[in-house]
Amino acid sequence: MAREKLVARARTQYTDYLVKEPTELMTFLAAKMPDASRTKLKSLLSKQIVLVDNVITTQYNHPLQPGMKVQISREKGKNEFHNNLIKLVYEDAYLIVIEKMPGLLSVATDRQKERTAYHILSDYVSRRGQRNCHVHTVHRLDRDTSGLMMFAKDEKTQQTLRENWHRIVTDRRYVAVVVGEMERDAGTVVSWLTDHKLYVHSSPTDDGGQRSVTHYRTIKRAHGYSLVELQLETGRRNQIRVHMQDLGHPLAGDGRYGLEENNPLGRLALHAFKLCFYHPVTGEEMKFETPYPPTFKSLFVKRG
Repeated sequence: MAREKLVARARTQYTDYLVKEPTELMTFLAAKMPDASRTKLKSLLSKQIVLVDNVITTQYNHPLQPGMKVQISREKGKNEFHNNLIKLVYEDAYLIVIEKMPGLLSVATDRQKERTAYHILSDYVSRRGQRNCHVHTVHRLDRDTSGLMMFAKDEKTQQTLRENWHRIVTDRRYVAVVVGEMERDAGTVVSWLTDHKLYVHSSPTDDGGQRSVTHYRTIKRAHGYSLVELQLETGRRNQIRVHMQDLGHPLAGDGRYGLEENNPLGRLALHAFKLCFYHPVTGEEMKFETPYPPTFKSLFVKRG
């Protein structure tokens, strides 16, 4: 019964509106909230509390079609989250989805306990006084990788996600800048990875390691670099970094699997931009996507 109440709470944290005719998001919001000024409506979008078909949408002229669902948070920023290292993308009674900045650890290590995504979110949940609510790790991003990741807010949800990860998570995609111009427009890398703590070894044949699969698509090539979109079929530690090294095109800024001096952005050029999954409790399909980092795209602008 308690679980059913939490499900209801997760669903009622947002006000749902059904789109009945083609229009743009700002026009739709203005019709549903006639007393709100245009500045106020833009503020709702900038605070990332408006979703279209479960995807956070900040573009005021986003096109809407009949049958789409627009959701607006009932909280309207009452408990706003402010942190330079994390953007809070979505939260309900069970989950927190964030966008992590590069340089931030996902969880604690022997050397670093507090400057982690886990600690920041635990402090946030604690300050809000949410009863019986604690942050639980579901998956991780490397410290120097930015992008979307999620945490559970109770042990049962964490267990459900971990035990059914490949069934629940439908799409995980990254964008990367790699060194050199890719030979192929698309392809798949398959190898067996063995974790040696400081370094992950890759073998083209089964040597007892874990079979690992990465799909890639080349977006742009210019100035000795390539912009590549990557989709994970498996999620091993350092998988993308190792597989791009296997192709002869290590990630820019990757001192471990590439060349430390080839660092045009001053960071590891890897960003988790898409995360899609079925909600472990409500069963709803959740889709989250962030834009490619502007600094990534800047490397491919035509030079005078």
